[in-house]
Amino acid sequence: MDQGSDEYQRLTWDALRKSITGLVNKVNATNIKNIIPELFAENLIRGRGLFCRSCINSQAAFPSFTDVYAAVVAVLNTKFPEIGIVLLRRLILQFQIAYKHNDKPKLLASVKFIAHLANQNVVNELIALELLTLLLEKPTNDSVELAVGFVTECGSLLLEVSPHGLHGVFERFHGILHKGEEIDNRVLFLIEDLFELRIANFQGYPAICPELDLVEKEDQWTHVGLSLADKIDPQITVDIFKPDPDFVENEFFYEELKKDILGEKEQEDDLELESESESELIKDEPETNLMNLRRSIYLTIMSSVDFEETGQKLLRILKTAPGQEMELCTMLLECCSNETTYLRYYGLLGQRFCTINKVYRDTFEKCFVQQYSTIQRLEGNKIRKLAMFFAHLLATNALTWHVLAYIRLTKEDTTSSSRIFIKFLFQDLSEQLGIRLLNERLSKDSFDESIFPKDNPINTRFAINYFTSIGLDGITENLRDYYTNMQRLVIQQQNSHVESESAGSKKRRIN
Repeated sequence: MDQGSDEYQRLTWDALRKSITGLVNKVNATNIKNIIPELFAENLIRGRGLFCRSCINSQAAFPSFTDVYAAVVAVLNTKFPEIGIVLLRRLILQFQIAYKHNDKPKLLASVKFIAHLANQNVVNELIALELLTLLLEKPTNDSVELAVGFVTECGSLLLEVSPHGLHGVFERFHGILHKGEEIDNRVLFLIEDLFELRIANFQGYPAICPELDLVEKEDQWTHVGLSLADKIDPQITVDIFKPDPDFVENEFFYEELKKDILGEKEQEDDLELESESESELIKDEPETNLMNLRRSIYLTIMSSVDFEETGQKLLRILKTAPGQEMELCTMLLECCSNETTYLRYYGLLGQRFCTINKVYRDTFEKCFVQQYSTIQRLEGNKIRKLAMFFAHLLATNALTWHVLAYIRLTKEDTTSSSRIFIKFLFQDLSEQLGIRLLNERLSKDSFDESIFPKDNPINTRFAINYFTSIGLDGITENLRDYYTNMQRLVIQQQNSHVESESAGSKKRRIN
């Protein structure tokens, strides 16, 4: 059977739906670490709607597993933020409809799910405070009971990240408790129990259970800007089968992406190459004075209080060693990549040097090219930190954006490591600038031969699919328009060629 045929695509769609539904239904706190790789093995870009629907249905049927489903979503959200945003929008829409029609079972399900997604930092805590404000604005027995349950679930989180907001919520509970406001005694007793729980700092109700704390803080992707008052598009169309003209290419693209996520290749090679690079670095610079310079730079970076103090000390050191700007920039990048998590301190320090002297800007541009060309030698966490460092320099215009022209985003010109670097670079730029400003900045320079290739339809489609897969399809609007127009032009040329051939054949028959 032809893999690009509609019949084959429907068969794979049905298999995808059954597989995702089965995995979601059987996940629990014990097997979650085994289920998540199996979910990543499925095409979650194609099946994101199926996953969200299955997750919401399973959570409503088994609310005691809500924390487990939220943990699964938190992990998938780190690689595919589009899954998190689709799920959140559908939960908000479900809450809006249930609240309007006073559908208590659906209200309970959606409120509990939102609480645990907030605990997992999938969504910002502001939506939790907005939900509580809405429930307690005009208190009824049901709305107060829902609010008590919500605070019980995520009170530990709010106590940590928004103590003033939580205090305001308890002030409202205090008013309800003393005024009565036609609230049943049963519900008032629930409020009293909640106050006792708050005094105990929500002991016994942690934000995340240890066995479900699966996402490192630096890997979390938190969605902000959502509101319960938003007009929601649930994107139901992604739940429905539609033939894909680029099915084979998209399946191949996800296979490559899956290997990157699950780390099925290049792990051992990366470790060997990294050790070789470190040994070569030591052999290449044996001079004592250079080693002393590097030691002084390292100790200054690690011992200073803030980036301004560090900058002043490093400038004094370099006065005694002129022409060593590359050593300084290289050491700064090495220190940044060796930290446990990315520290903004390094980005601010790099920004300061770039603004002090154009020499440092040019040197960091050379470092960008060198790091990208040898990125396969680094492990994933180091790649992430370097990408965030350069994203800071670009976002603050400390580094000129023409360095992005060195990146050629095609299947042949990128590796799994370079695609990881590009992903973190652009996701961090989007987080700092926003999609609109990022689009404006990218439109000021021409990247037709680099990140937005227009030389070949296959390369153009690859770039579009890549940015879509990392949740940044918003920056590909111009490229999508170009691709559509290019396809239309190709079809017109083919039609005109066919017409000219048919006209020529008619003339030969007449003659």
